[in-house]
Amino acid sequence: MQLTWLGHACVLLTGTKKVLIDPFIPDGSLARTDPDLVMVTHGHSDHLGETTALKKPTVSTGEIAHYLETKGVPAEGMNIGGTLSLDGVTITMTPALHSSRIDDSAAGGTTGMAAGFVVRMDGACVYHAGDTALFSDMKLIGELYHPDIALLPIGGRYTMGTREAMMAAQFVGAKIVVPIHYNTWDRIAADPLAFKTAIERTTDLTVKILQPGESIEVTPSS
Repeated sequence: MQLTWLGHACVLLTGTKKVLIDPFIPDGSLARTDPDLVMVTHGHSDHLGETTALKKPTVSTGEIAHYLETKGVPAEGMNIGGTLSLDGVTITMTPALHSSRIDDSAAGGTTGMAAGFVVRMDGACVYHAGDTALFSDMKLIGELYHPDIALLPIGGRYTMGTREAMMAAQFVGAKIVVPIHYNTWDRIAADPLAFKTAIERTTDLTVKILQPGESIEVTPSS
């Protein structure tokens, strides 16, 4: 499986299928990614992004899925702890400590809980934490699903910052960690190199700092 960080919290997983998570980038369009499947962690505009414009099959919480269906988007709703398999992609929705709201009167304001995803495809496993604070049950995500790579927000203010993300990385235990959701705006400024240095000095984990559009291969660890 190939993982491409497109910016902010947006990631494209390419394997048997093309899976686009949180389809928002600050500049430009994601139309050319042509995903088979879209996944949305929560309703904030910097994560819902271009979902309605893409009109692709989309997985999210039941509340967001209902909203998307009113916009003509084919959507599959699920909930925290549930697992769904679609065309060779297995998706488990995990908790995230964050808020969720769509700024559209048709959505009725709040849109359920925020979430993360564990995505398994072609034998590889990716954990996208979504927007979240640190929580100790991240240990269970590691023990249950053994992700090969963890995508963790480090921007602070609206999510955990680098200090908390260091502990999250150890809780999850994925051998490769990719920082996301930072430096898009001044309010979420963070130093990914300091994050990388601190983790690699104190653990056996590897931090990959990606530039927007840069890809890495995700290979099963066992």
